[in-house]
Amino acid sequence: MMKRIFILVNFVLGVISIDTNAQESNKIPLAGEWRFQTDPSDQGIAQKWYTGALKKTIHLPGSMTTNGKGDDISLLTPWTGEIVDSSYFFQSQYAPYRIDGNIKIPFWLQPVKYYKGAAWYQKSVAVPAGWARQHLELFIERSHWETTVWVDDKCVGMKNSLATAQVFDLSGYLTPGKHQVTIRVDNRVKDINVGMNSHSITDHTQTNWNGMAGALYISARPQLFISDVQLYPDVANKKVHVKVLIKNTTGARVNTSIQLNTQLQHQPGVKGKLLVKNITVPADSLLFETDYSMGDKPLLWDEFHPNVYTMEARLKNGDLSAVDFGMRTFSAAGGRLTNNGRNVFLRGTLECAVFPLTGYPATDLASWLRIFETAKSYGLNHLRFHSWCPPEAAFQAADQVGFYLQIECSSWANSDTRIGEGAPIDQYIYEESNAIIKAYGNHPSFCMLTYGNEPAGKGYQEYLAKFTNYWKQKDGRRIYTAGSGWPAIAENEYNVTPDPRIQSWGAGLNSVINAQAPRSDYDWSAIISKWQVPTVSHEIGQWCVYPDFKEIKKYRGVLKAKNFEIFQSTLHDNGLGQLADSFLLASGKLQALCYKADIEAALRTPGFGGFQLLGLYDFPGQGTALVGVLNAFWENKGYVTAKEFRQFCNTTVPLVRLPKMVYLNNEQLKVPVEVAHFGAVPLKNAKPLWRVTDGKGKVLFKGVLKQGDLPIGNCIRIGEIAQDLSTVTTPSKLTLSVSVNEFQNSWDLFVYPAVKPPVENKILLTQVFDAKAEAYLQEGGSVLLTLRKGAVKNDCGGSVAVGFSSIFWNTAWTKGQAPHTLGVLVDPRHPVFNEFPTDYYSNWQWWDAMSHSNVIISDAIAGHMRPLIRVIDDWVSGRSLGLLYECKIGKGKLMLSGIDLVSEAETRVEAQQLLYSIKRYMAGQEFQPSIAVKAETIRALMN
Repeated sequence: MMKRIFILVNFVLGVISIDTNAQESNKIPLAGEWRFQTDPSDQGIAQKWYTGALKKTIHLPGSMTTNGKGDDISLLTPWTGEIVDSSYFFQSQYAPYRIDGNIKIPFWLQPVKYYKGAAWYQKSVAVPAGWARQHLELFIERSHWETTVWVDDKCVGMKNSLATAQVFDLSGYLTPGKHQVTIRVDNRVKDINVGMNSHSITDHTQTNWNGMAGALYISARPQLFISDVQLYPDVANKKVHVKVLIKNTTGARVNTSIQLNTQLQHQPGVKGKLLVKNITVPADSLLFETDYSMGDKPLLWDEFHPNVYTMEARLKNGDLSAVDFGMRTFSAAGGRLTNNGRNVFLRGTLECAVFPLTGYPATDLASWLRIFETAKSYGLNHLRFHSWCPPEAAFQAADQVGFYLQIECSSWANSDTRIGEGAPIDQYIYEESNAIIKAYGNHPSFCMLTYGNEPAGKGYQEYLAKFTNYWKQKDGRRIYTAGSGWPAIAENEYNVTPDPRIQSWGAGLNSVINAQAPRSDYDWSAIISKWQVPTVSHEIGQWCVYPDFKEIKKYRGVLKAKNFEIFQSTLHDNGLGQLADSFLLASGKLQALCYKADIEAALRTPGFGGFQLLGLYDFPGQGTALVGVLNAFWENKGYVTAKEFRQFCNTTVPLVRLPKMVYLNNEQLKVPVEVAHFGAVPLKNAKPLWRVTDGKGKVLFKGVLKQGDLPIGNCIRIGEIAQDLSTVTTPSKLTLSVSVNEFQNSWDLFVYPAVKPPVENKILLTQVFDAKAEAYLQEGGSVLLTLRKGAVKNDCGGSVAVGFSSIFWNTAWTKGQAPHTLGVLVDPRHPVFNEFPTDYYSNWQWWDAMSHSNVIISDAIAGHMRPLIRVIDDWVSGRSLGLLYECKIGKGKLMLSGIDLVSEAETRVEAQQLLYSIKRYMAGQEFQPSIAVKAETIRALMN
């Protein structure tokens, strides 16, 4: 619920015992020990368990799992969540983990206990005499899920919101004296099915827990009390329209007064003008409405100035409600998102209810402040809550830090459920959205609402059109769209679509990043031009990184990283355990490169609304999707810092439209330069500079771009770089940097000599291992065998789909979508790379090689064969893969390349340079392979 402070005339008594201190409270706190019993056979209601005393105990707030209660994990555990890849249940590699006592699952984090069904919670309370004729409520901040309450032997009712507090009116049930409160919580999906993959209920992330979390108490309020306060800021007219719902349980009309006042949160002494109104409340209720003036200069709320006000509404009898709000107007106008009339670019990520220590969302302010402040340190200003709604503390934290939130109505109606077909879920989404708006609608951070994620159903578009129109007409404090991902319908105020991104679901190796040579001169203008409303790109990124096995020890709570343990064992069994950290760092560098490409494409697109990453931190479910530069605890993994990430993800980002990333030194570097600036105000007296440095940081070229003021917006041209590269006479990795005042961004470029000195050596270059090649080796010659793509047998590596990018989402959930690898790991000091400068990880100069290659499984050549160019395998299989090997055959020396270095070489600058570097190495004294291989082994690799 919204933050409220209640001040009551009557005193109350505390829980269980009666003492003087308790009499000074208006609440009975219910945290602590409760009686407890599970009800797997659903006997409790028929046997009237609410009339007796339950036998066991449990501690609340908490879940059964945090209390160590439930069943052991087994092959029959009734998970809530789709398992796309069922190989765990039959493949031999998982056999050791299907044994009782050693159950380990690979598809999400594994809870220590599991229970699905009804569970009963019971507590005795003592109600003080002073509570007679008061309005009494039971407040459960977050219960999961269907909650039924009894007082003694009387049923109070049932609530089932997944998004808001469950509040029960106990006024007709509790009288002064001792009572027994019994609560039955059922976490099964029944008639109302929000979707088993919805993050509001799924074991993929939050876990399908059973229990009660957050604030838990019984409160007493006067018979005349404030039930609800909704505030509607009017920035243009410097006022707030106030709606106060006052409930009257006296049975008669009451003449009273209401006082309204405001204060600024970070300056409590700054108060507004007191407004007092005399009112008459009918025998049931009154909806009181008025306008409250915010003065001549109210402070506005946005990401730069998160000014939060608190409005106090007080009745004459002392009942008070204090509500947080902000003066802001978030809207979609002219194809752009705006806040208070200023263009906004959403730099967002998803929050998918990942809380590994508890298995349910945090309800305290400190935890949420940490999340938002971490996200802000990486340049973000937006969070989308994927198919769930967070507790009150998340809104408070977002208000304070300055974040724009997209909230969803607890549903992902796609796989096992549908919307728009008349099922109970259709009505539930309306009920859930109304509960969400009532509870959290005053928060200035609450800027966007949608039904949920990626909908399906025969009538889903018509249903969502009506749903969107319903909210557009009912509440203008935020903007609305039908669904995240789709549909892009006329009723939307903004679209969230997966079309504008560099890798789409199912694209495999045909995506922008894998099928097109590296460049940075494209944008999404053609894609979004068909829509008149702002476009936000849906779930961009999804770039995987190798697991960080050091993370296993961090799982000290109810969820354990048994999936990581499986992957670690696989790597060790394949003799590669010592490379785990190297795989993490190398794949992490590639992941960061992919995210940079994704984000910059969005920033280059004119009129774009923003992006939603999937994600800044890891998604532990759906087959294990390690897509974050942060782990599931929102901690840095060690390969890209927040400062480095902010270079390309920030309020102000310099951008270049590079036609390519690899050049010959007889070419000119000709690059348009622009800026995306979405700061608080236009950037005054900007002084853009550019420079090109070599690998040692030496400045080779530099220049000054157009100086002056920069407006708010993107695609702001500030000049063009035109630089001759003829002075770069050796193969070089260069860094192009552009700075605009304190903001800087950079790009790695590669420049190779157009004319190379000849290699003086008799090397046989061939694409087939024929009799001629074998004879040449037997006679002591050196052979460079560079295989055509597709030449390697499937069981020797040919079935591994190689691309430049890292794995998209993962291979398990995508049914083996390409690519299957995570970039290269090489020793940059090895002499084979003397003429092909590289770091230990994939950069743009590796795109050509990865796009024209077959990997080779090292063990197919020789046991523990070490490749010169190692390719990082999917963590599920953890094999030793490579693109370049050296070995002895007979008296000769063989260099085996899974990269086709000769086909169409005249157009492949990188292939020419890598081939040259390999030849130079083979011509030197350092080419001395130590492992002997038989010729038939090499022949057996190929189709």
